[in-house]
Amino acid sequence: MTKNEHLQNVWRGYEEQTGHLAATTRDVVKWGVEQGFLELPDVDPYDVLAGDMARALREEYATDSKGRRYRVNHAVRITKAGVQLTFWAMLGYADRPHMQRAFTQRREGIVGDCLQLRIDVDVYNEMSKDPQPIQLPLDFTYDVAERLAA
Repeated sequence: MTKNEHLQNVWRGYEEQTGHLAATTRDVVKWGVEQGFLELPDVDPYDVLAGDMARALREEYATDSKGRRYRVNHAVRITKAGVQLTFWAMLGYADRPHMQRAFTQRREGIVGDCLQLRIDVDVYNEMSKDPQPIQLPLDFTYDVAERLAA
């Protein structure tokens, strides 16, 4: 069993025990440790700091001379010898290939999220007893234009 499969099983156990109520992952993890299903991990402090750094870089924004708020740092994921590495660069200093790849990877992530959301909504609508299906448009043209105009 993979680590993810194990965590999913712990989640299902918690869900069954609590009657399928919504919960935070922290609550589920705490329950899993208390029940003996999970062990607290030994933590590499460099990994923790690297994760903190990535979050900080992802959340850094600046405003240009036209008042547009933009993301300063952009990541590119590359796999070398079976290991995924993430390289960060600053907008304005990064070369075009880095930025092109960063933008393309972000776009692919958005498309993947939209596809999965569409499937999830469709499955929910088919499982639901409600005769009114949830409608979820995935054309963001007007949403983007509206936010640009604001």
